[in-house]
Order: sequence, then structure tokens, then C-alpha cells
Amino acid sequence: MSTLPNKQLDTFDNARPDRDYTIHIETSEFTCLCPMTGQPDFATIKIDYIPQLKCVELKSFKLYIWTYRDQGAFHEVVTNQILDDLVSAIDPKFMRVTGIFNVRGGVYTNVVAEHRKAGWVAPELVQLP
Repeated sequence: MSTLPNKQLDTFDNARPDRDYTIHIETSEFTCLCPMTGQPDFATIKIDYIPQLKCVELKSFKLYIWTYRDQGAFHEVVTNQILDDLVSAIDPKFMRVTGIFNVRGGVYTNVVAEHRKAGWVAPELVQLP
């Protein structure tokens, strides 16, 4: 496997496609460039998804995230692009990508983008005492 930035998202088979369960991925090492000033932007990217038949392999995800380091991108665009690329790679039942961008000029930006597979219904939350 490569150790250089790479847009290829590798996958593996979901061992329990019969069960809805959530996978949470989080990285605080996301960087891109402001497309207006060229200054670096830093963010935490959180991904929550309910897999269908495939799951994303984490090292390839890390190398994928690394590809944004020298790319100019608006926060809204990059968060949605990450969602699109992951959905294309694994076709999940549900996925939410949250970009929590560090403060710049006193302004914080959080961007949340979601995908729901047609026909999928979220399981009901169980409240325990």
C-alpha cells in the first residue's frame, strides 16, 4: 500500500451487512488551503456511517485526507466532496460528514453534509433507564 497522498479509497467487505451499526471515524489532521488567500485551514473531520456491503479501509482514508493539504477549497465544498467520494466508494445506508474548521479571524465554521440511501429507514433509538 502506498504511503503517499492518494485519492483511491480502498474498501473491505462488511462482515455484518444484516445489522445496522455505526462506524465513527475522526481525524484532527485535516488541512487544506483557503482558495482566496492561500493560507492553510485546519479542521477536524468526523464521519459517521452505517455500512451496507462495504467499509472504508482506514489507511487509505488517511492518505485520501492527505491529498487536500495543498488544495484550495472552501469549507462547504470540501466537506461535500469528502461525502461524495466516500459514498461513491462504499455506497452506505447512511453517512454524515462533519467538518469542524479552526477559527479564522474570529469566525468558526462547522459544515455537516449527509447521505441517506433511498428506502433506508433509521432504526429507532432505544432509551434505557
